[in-house]
Order: sequence, then structure tokens, then C-alpha cells
Amino acid sequence: MSYVSKEQIERAKQLDLLTYLQCFEPYELVRCSRNAYSTRSHDSLKISNGKWFWWSRGIGGRSALDYLIKVRGMSFPDAVLQINGNPPVHMAPATPAIQQDGSNARLELPEPYENSNRVIAYLRKRGISRDVIEFCLDSGRLYESRMYHNAVFVGFDLKGSPRYAAIRGTTKTRYRSEASGSDKRYSFSIPAIGNSSELHVFESSIDLLSYCTLASIFEKDWRLSHQLSLGGIYGPKENTYEDTTPAALTHYLQSYPEVNRLVLHLDNNDPGRSAANMIIRLLGTAYAISDELPKGEDVNDELVAYRKHRSELTR
Repeated sequence: MSYVSKEQIERAKQLDLLTYLQCFEPYELVRCSRNAYSTRSHDSLKISNGKWFWWSRGIGGRSALDYLIKVRGMSFPDAVLQINGNPPVHMAPATPAIQQDGSNARLELPEPYENSNRVIAYLRKRGISRDVIEFCLDSGRLYESRMYHNAVFVGFDLKGSPRYAAIRGTTKTRYRSEASGSDKRYSFSIPAIGNSSELHVFESSIDLLSYCTLASIFEKDWRLSHQLSLGGIYGPKENTYEDTTPAALTHYLQSYPEVNRLVLHLDNNDPGRSAANMIIRLLGTAYAISDELPKGEDVNDELVAYRKHRSELTR
């Protein structure tokens, strides 16, 4: 377990959620009214008067620490480290203009480092194969940022222009974010070679790469099917009649109308199951859908466990 000092804990407890998001994740904020906000990932999570409440789940709090633990699912030490070690996007705790629609915002990709050695080492430690990593590096879908040496997973539109970037820390702080101006519709993906009718859907970029690695291990050509990361979890809204499919999934299906089968690889936990059931409920009549539970918490856990088991057998 990560160690955190009393001073770090006290600093973390004092930071409210609105200030945290304004400083570190301004692209996550959506202004609802003059003094109220919601988040881009969870539109039923409202922030006002120094408090926040996630209406669809019935939970709330005051601090950013509460949010990272209750909403992001982080452990207490990791949440404290996230707040204390998070690289700020803006030095001032206020943003003069917050876009209500990220589709018109300009994507600000982190400056690349001269090599991606730390990202490669990090992903290899997560069990991702060198071939899969090299494919992403060569195609511009992955690189290492100059500042903080984060892994940057890039999503493109059909013209090949970058429109989205997920940022993942390569240290124990488990930093996760998105580049300013990211458009969720163009989340990280790897289109199939040829006219494939099958789309595999994941919560994160690392789960996507983990699946590609497992497919390679079992001698399956993962390039023959589409691979899409949703860039996070999507659960049902309070009113189930207003449920909508994730923006990334809707846009991908519109871009590749030949797809008629979805294979879901969402996390094996309550939020993941809730999101999978919502997608099945909304798209089950139009698409053949297979819900494949990971053997573990997520696909990367399954890959790491498999590699560990194989390593033990060869000793």
C-alpha cells in the first residue's frame, strides 16, 4: 500500500472538488448555470455551493478526496497522492471560459518526449506485448509526453486528424486524465483491416491493448476486427428512458456501418456490469451483442494473471 504523510492527507482534505477540477481537469467541467456545474463523464453529478452530489448513485461529498474515492474508485492513499502529485493544467484555480461542448474545443496534445522508453517499460510491466506497443507507436496512437513522461493514447477522426487523447501516468500515483479539448466521440481505437463486421468494446486504452496481446498469444489476428475504448465508464442515468449509448460507441457505429456485432469487454464490477446491461438494452435489437466478462477485475488483470501463471509453469 502506498504511504502518505499526515501533511499530505491534510492538504488533500482541504481541496474542494470544483477547485480540483478547475486546476487539474478543466475539460471535465460543464457549466449548468451561473454557480453550478456537472462533469463531462457523469452528467448527473452536480457541483454547487462547495458540495457535490452524484444523483444517479445517491452519493455525495465536499472534497476532491471524497470524489476520487467514491466516484473514481481510488483507494485512500492513491487519492491523496493523486491530489498532491497531480500536474496542474492551469496555475490559477479558475478558468474564464468553460466549453459546454468539447466538440468545438481545440485539442491540446501534450508535447512529446524524444523517446517513449518509459511508456514502453510501463506497458510491458502491464503485460502488453512489444508488437502491440510498436504498432501503436508507429501509427501515432501512442507516445510519451515530455513533461511527467505520461502515456498519451491518441484518437483520430476518419481523416486522420487527432481529436482525442487519454493521458495515463506511468508512476505509482496512477494519474489519469484527458488532454484539454478532447472530443469523446473520437476515443482511442484501432480500426480493422478490411471490411470487418465485428467491434470489440473496452473501458480503457490499456484494456484494449491487453486484449490485442491476449489475441496474439492465442494466435488470433486482432487486426481483423475493430477495437474501441470508451475512454471511461458509462452508467445509466436516473431515468432509464433517457439512457443513451456512449458517445464514442455511437460515433464509431455511424462511421463504420458495416459493423453488426459488438463484443463487450467492460470491467467485471458493478459499474461495468451496469454499463454493459445498458448497452445491451439500447442496442440489442439492432446488433448481435456478446458480453464477455474478464477473468478478473478487467482485461488487463486477466492478461497479467495469465502471464504470471505461464511464468510459474515454466520455472
